[in-house]
Amino acid sequence: MEALRKLLVPSLARPPGSLARVNMSSVDRAKVISYEDVKKLVAEGEAQIFDVRSPEEVANGKIANAVNIPVAEVEEAFKMDPETFKMKYGVNKPRLDDENLVFHCQMGKRGARAAEIAVALGYARARNYAGGYKEWSEKEGK
Repeated sequence: MEALRKLLVPSLARPPGSLARVNMSSVDRAKVISYEDVKKLVAEGEAQIFDVRSPEEVANGKIANAVNIPVAEVEEAFKMDPETFKMKYGVNKPRLDDENLVFHCQMGKRGARAAEIAVALGYARARNYAGGYKEWSEKEGK
């Protein structure tokens, strides 16, 4: 019951007007992806990686080709029409059925929140790289 309460009570980290509730099936579908799988997707050019850290954090290093959308902007961004999304972020907006949609932050919490938001908006295959940039930079020697 405590876990359910935490999902239903808006967090201070969530911006006003954001999805205050994330249904249980959305959380269940927001899967975690491993470092090895992210590395493979990046190497193959298959990943759509969204870095949900602040621009200041991203300035200190990032996963190649990751697009920065701070977690507070994820809901608004993924509600945009494709043309506006491309103009603002410089990449095509993912389709609802895209398989390689990955969110990450520094250590996993904001990435998980972003993946939950994406799933709630219909991106059923969105995943969180829980190791985040911290794990990536440690394993990549950066």
